[in-house]
Amino acid sequence: MKAEEQIENHINSIPPPKQAEMRELHQLILKIVPDVELWFDNGVNAEGKVVTNPTIGYGLQTITYANGSSKPFFRIGLCANTTGFSVYVLGLKDKGYLNQTYGSTLGKAKITGYCIKFKTIKDIKLSALEEAVKYGLEQPNDV
Repeated sequence: MKAEEQIENHINSIPPPKQAEMRELHQLILKIVPDVELWFDNGVNAEGKVVTNPTIGYGLQTITYANGSSKPFFRIGLCANTTGFSVYVLGLKDKGYLNQTYGSTLGKAKITGYCIKFKTIKDIKLSALEEAVKYGLEQPNDV
């Protein structure tokens, strides 16, 4: 199944009203980068154990591990969780950048080195979230 189908099935599985907000966030990111490479991570590891929430991924980066191996991975992640939503901006060298740059303008959100977490889109300024996503997608490809 293609990522687009997996994403649509996932969004459809989310109960309302969170489903509508997830769709709006997904469309916001697609508006920023219409031809972005899409990913879907169902949150289940190779042993079939649930290890994370299902995540929609956008963009491409190469992650290089300490042992020298590398793998492709998404740059921006979007997931619904029990308390709301998380937007992951992966691959940032400066772990304080998101909070320093968007902390005062984003609204009611918790910001860590790579994650923007909020309860509902009504709590945040979508234009600030859009800027953070754009910034993340513009970063160099190798982490």
